[in-house]
Amino acid sequence: MAVYTKTMTEGNEFRCIIRFTVPLLLGNLFQQFYNIVDSIIVGQYLGKGALEAVGSTGSITYLFYSLCIGLSLGAGIMIAQNFGAGNEKEVKRYIANSAYVTAAFGIVLTVLSVILTPSLLRLLQTSETIFDDAVGYMRIACSGTLAVAAYNWINAVMRSLGNSKIPLIFLVVASVLNVGLDLLFVMVFDMGVQGAALATIMAQAISALGCIIFAFVKFPQFRMSREDASFNIKAARNCILKGMPIAAQNAFISVSMIYLQRTANTFGDTVIATYTATMRVEQLIQQPFMSLSAALSTFVGQNLGAGHLERCIRGYKRSMITMAVFAVTMLGVFMLFSGNIVGFFVSDADVIEIGDTALKLSSCFYLFLGTIHTTRGLLNGAGDVGYAMLNGFVEVIGRIGFATVLSMIPAIGCWAVWLTSGLTWFITGAMSLIRYKDGRWKNHGIRPRKA
Repeated sequence: MAVYTKTMTEGNEFRCIIRFTVPLLLGNLFQQFYNIVDSIIVGQYLGKGALEAVGSTGSITYLFYSLCIGLSLGAGIMIAQNFGAGNEKEVKRYIANSAYVTAAFGIVLTVLSVILTPSLLRLLQTSETIFDDAVGYMRIACSGTLAVAAYNWINAVMRSLGNSKIPLIFLVVASVLNVGLDLLFVMVFDMGVQGAALATIMAQAISALGCIIFAFVKFPQFRMSREDASFNIKAARNCILKGMPIAAQNAFISVSMIYLQRTANTFGDTVIATYTATMRVEQLIQQPFMSLSAALSTFVGQNLGAGHLERCIRGYKRSMITMAVFAVTMLGVFMLFSGNIVGFFVSDADVIEIGDTALKLSSCFYLFLGTIHTTRGLLNGAGDVGYAMLNGFVEVIGRIGFATVLSMIPAIGCWAVWLTSGLTWFITGAMSLIRYKDGRWKNHGIRPRKA
C-alpha cells in the first residue's frame, strides 16, 4: 500500500528540502503558466486595452486570494508541527477545524469581493476606457475565491504532511484544461476578458476538488472519527491565531501593490501595459523563491515539532545558498534577454522598450527578494507569525513611501514603479535577517510528544 505522507525529520537536510521543493516549483510554474496563457491570449488576441483591463485588477484580486492563503498557511504550521511531533490525534483535529475556518472565510470573502469590485477599481483610478472590462474580469475572478481558498487549504495540508507531489498532478491536469478553456471561451465563444477569468477559476476549482477527494480516499489522516471531525474551539482558534497574522501580512503587501498599481496608472496606458507584462514575468521569477520558502516552512515545522533545532538552522543556511545562486543567475539572464522576454506578452514596441529597462532594474534586487522568501519560510514554519504582520507593514510603508517620493522626481518618472519594488525588497530583506539573528523564532514550536 502506497504511503502518501513523509517525515522530514531524518536524512540529509538539503536533499529533504530540494526533493520537496521540486514538485512545489513545478506546480507553481504550471499555475503561472496558465496565468501567462491568459496574458498572451488576452494581449495578442484581444489587444493592449484588454491586457490593461486584466492587469489593473491583479493587485485587488490578489488581496482577497492572499487572505485565504494566509489562513491556509496558519493551519499548515499547526499540522506540520504536530505531525513532526507524532501527535496523530491533533493532526486530524487541525485538518478538520482548519477546513471549517477556511470555508467560512472563503464564503465571506467571495461575497465581499464581488460586491465591492466597482468601488475598488474606482479607488484605483482605473481608466474609463478599460473600466467595464476590468469590472467584468474581476467579478468573475473574485467569484472563484472560495475555490482558491479550498485549493490552498488542501495544498497546505498535504505539504504539512510531507507530500508535495499529489497537488502537482492535479495542477498539471487543471493547467492543460485551463489552456483549452481559454482558447474556447476567448477565441471561439468570443467572451472577451470575462472568458479568460472564467477559464482560470474553473481550472482552479477542478484542481481543488480533485485534491480533496484524493486526500479523503488515500490519506489516513483524513479518515476521522466523529470526535476528530467535530468542531473544536481551541483548534479553530489556533488556526486563526497562526493564520491571521500571515493573512494580514499578505493583505498589507496587497495594499502596497494596489498603491503601486495606482502609481503606474498615473503614467498612462503604455506604462500600465508594461507594468502588467513585467509583473507576469516577476511572478514567474518568484516561483523558485516561493517554492523553496514553502518547502523550508514544512521542513522547519516538522523538525521544530520533533525538537530538532539544529536541523532547522542547517536547512535554512543551505536554502539561502541555493536561493543566492538562482538570484545571481537570473540577474545575468535579464541583463541579456529582458527585451525578448517582454516580447512574449505584447507586440507593442513602446511597451517592449520600457519593459526591457524595467526588468533589468528589478533583477538587480532579486537577491533581496529571495532573502525575504527564504527567511519567511523559516519563520512561518517555526510559528513566529507575529513577525509576518510586521513584515507586511514594512512593505506597505516601503512601497507607499518610495512610490510617493520617487514618482514626484521628474528625472525618475515612470521608473519609480520598478525602483520602488527593488528598494522595498532591500529594506524588508534586511529586516528579515535581523529577525532570524535575534533567535526568538526558536521558542515558537510546540512541545514534542515524549516517547
